[in-house]
Amino acid sequence: QVQLVESGGGLVQAGGSLRLSCLASGRTFSSYTMGWFRQAPGKEREFVAAIRRSGGSTYYADSVKGRFTISRDNAKNTVSLQMNSLKPEDTAVYYCASRASIGVVTTTLGYDSWGQGTQVTVSS
Repeated sequence: QVQLVESGGGLVQAGGSLRLSCLASGRTFSSYTMGWFRQAPGKEREFVAAIRRSGGSTYYADSVKGRFTISRDNAKNTVSLQMNSLKPEDTAVYYCASRASIGVVTTTLGYDSWGQGTQVTVSS
C-alpha cells in the first residue's frame, strides 16, 4: 500500500485560491489512479476529482468543475489540487486517496489508501 500525506490547507476568503498537495511514498506511484475527496461536518465523504495513472484524463464533481484542477507529477510522487474561486460550501477536510485497480471511480470504496486529511475553510 502507498502512504499519503496531504498539505496546503488553510483559511481563505470566498473567491480566493488554495493549492493542496499530496505526497505518496513508494516507487510505484505511477501505477495508481489518484483522487481527492472531501468531508464537511455532518456530511458523508464526497468525490471531488480524480486523475488517471498517466495524468492524461481527469474527472471532476459537478460542484467543482471549472474551478478546481487536479494534476500529478509521477517523477515527484505528488498529486495536487488547485482550487480557485473558492466558496464557503467548499469548506471541508480534503483527503487524498489512491486506487490500485484499473479505471476511475468516484466512490470511497474504490480507493485503497487514504491520507490523514487537510482542513480547508472558506470564509464568506
